[in-house]
Amino acid sequence: MIARIGRDTAVVCVLLALAGALWFRNLAVPLGVVGGGLLIGLSFWAIWGSVEAFMGLRSGGETSGKRARFHLVKFFTRHAMLALAAYGMMVRLQLDPVAMLAGVTSLGVAVAVEAVRSLRWRRFP
Repeated sequence: MIARIGRDTAVVCVLLALAGALWFRNLAVPLGVVGGGLLIGLSFWAIWGSVEAFMGLRSGGETSGKRARFHLVKFFTRHAMLALAAYGMMVRLQLDPVAMLAGVTSLGVAVAVEAVRSLRWRRFP
């Protein structure tokens, strides 16, 4: 299911970028949508790594405080990198912030599509 959501996120992001390019006829809008898609991809990577580390700490038996602090620092470092990437896209590359927001919402749209897809195949009594 995670792979389908990832694939659907990429498809939604590309469709939004194409729609933005056709509607606004400006290169900054589709690039902003793709930039937002990259940001949500980086965020997903950061959260996924933290969840895997937390689950490894719980199931692996290694629950030392030093190891848990390392994963916490790693989590915040990844999100600091995400904030720097967003800053660089908006200020240095001058991408449209609203278009970037549209790219970030591609994950929410993909999750909604997956929820509808799972409800469609489920039989209710």
